[in-house]
Amino acid sequence: MTLPEVFLIVLGLGLAAGILSGIPAMLAIAGVPFAVAVLGSLVGAFDLGFLNFFPARVYGIMSNPLLMAVPLFVLMGVMLEKSRVSERMLQVLGQMLGGSARGMAVSVLLFSAIIAASTGIVGATVVMLVLMSLPAMLQAGVPKPLAAGLICAGGTLGQIIPPSILLVLLGDQIGNTYLEAQQRAGNFAPDAVSVGDLFAGALLPGLMLVALYAVYAFAVLTVAGRATPKTAPVARPSLAVVLNSFAPPLLMILAVLGSILAGVATTTEAAGLGAVGALMLAGYHRPGAGRWLVGLGALAVLALLMLRLLSDGRAGPVITALAVAMVALLLLGLAVSVVKLWSAGVLSSASDETLRITGMVFGIVIAASMLALVFRGFGGEETVAHLMENMPGGEWGALLIVLGMVFLLGFLLEAIEIIYIVVPLLGPPLLGGDISPVWFGVLLAMNLQTSFLTPPFGFALFYFRSVAPRSITTRDTYLGVAPFVVLQLVGLAMLIAFPSLATWLPGVLF
Repeated sequence: MTLPEVFLIVLGLGLAAGILSGIPAMLAIAGVPFAVAVLGSLVGAFDLGFLNFFPARVYGIMSNPLLMAVPLFVLMGVMLEKSRVSERMLQVLGQMLGGSARGMAVSVLLFSAIIAASTGIVGATVVMLVLMSLPAMLQAGVPKPLAAGLICAGGTLGQIIPPSILLVLLGDQIGNTYLEAQQRAGNFAPDAVSVGDLFAGALLPGLMLVALYAVYAFAVLTVAGRATPKTAPVARPSLAVVLNSFAPPLLMILAVLGSILAGVATTTEAAGLGAVGALMLAGYHRPGAGRWLVGLGALAVLALLMLRLLSDGRAGPVITALAVAMVALLLLGLAVSVVKLWSAGVLSSASDETLRITGMVFGIVIAASMLALVFRGFGGEETVAHLMENMPGGEWGALLIVLGMVFLLGFLLEAIEIIYIVVPLLGPPLLGGDISPVWFGVLLAMNLQTSFLTPPFGFALFYFRSVAPRSITTRDTYLGVAPFVVLQLVGLAMLIAFPSLATWLPGVLF
């Protein structure tokens, strides 16, 4: 064993110790590699000149236009949560499905899928589902373990259903790693991998998971004979109430996702569209004057998208005049929304939460850049490539080892930390071969989602226990979550067996 390899082992052990010590993960991920690099330089195993590249890496991260989408998507999700738009949607959905045990279970799953496409933040989604849906499910006769499992599993759907912050970060890392790995393998003109590819690739697997959850919940409640509501039948909401609750957020999500998949907007532009749409949606639902102006502004957003789609890049005088008028309406509606939300204190609260989450994300990204730099300075890439080549089973064996490591790391680290550690360090040997980068990215996203649920350290379980009533015990939570972990592993196995689940839609669209 060479001296650099010894320091690589020290780096891994030190990183694990730093994370387990309880200090902020950002400090552990950046501080431990720096300390190991300094120690390695003292014995000639590391060239400190590698650290001269760190400022340029930080500048590249902060000026990356793709990563600008992160705070915008965070703002979109936080604003929908703070404005209570999500709460109204769940109430109406429960009324539509009759208030029975099966109806409430399915409504919570459908709501989780919708809200996952707008937030993508596991902690916020799980807490929101506990507060809004748990009492209704228990009252309708859903058993405590099943209710806990539905909430925890539904809260993690934001990791796989686009548009997702996790997929944005994965797209950034996999795109860069795939390009570099292919060039090293001799392919100097590889097809670029975009966030749009991952969004399209994750759509079918995400919906497949929702279907697996729904079939399981429906079967359990049917066999248990709990389909009869314990309370009086719930009055069905009117069509106007349903449209008022669901049409605006669904149109916003379709506009964001559709603009990316149709090639009308980049991921960052679509994220900006989502943030503006969430602000206007929250302003529209606030009581007070000016709702019609906000509504006109929202319609102007859709009109601008249609103009962009139909004009095909050609802007004549009529189209230009229409676009200017629509932009004026958009700005007017947005101004009214901002004033209403600021006066109500919603905008300041959402901005604080967005800054906190975004700061955490970028702190981890910058810290992981230091880790990757030190890892390369010790020759880690060559060591990993050599280990991967000697794995039993070749590429498939290496892929399964990486997925297993990601699953185990999910016990200790947040998903964002895992992405920026695993993909640049272990991804190049896999992405330099014939493995589809889109398939690999979706596999990682689904694997990370599974790790959120695994007892006893799954983060979704901690979020659930922090707000759940004492009547639901830890045993209830673990018993309820276990079947959903199995269902996620079934979904992961199906995705491994049928890669076309992730590669078919991107191939059709792009």
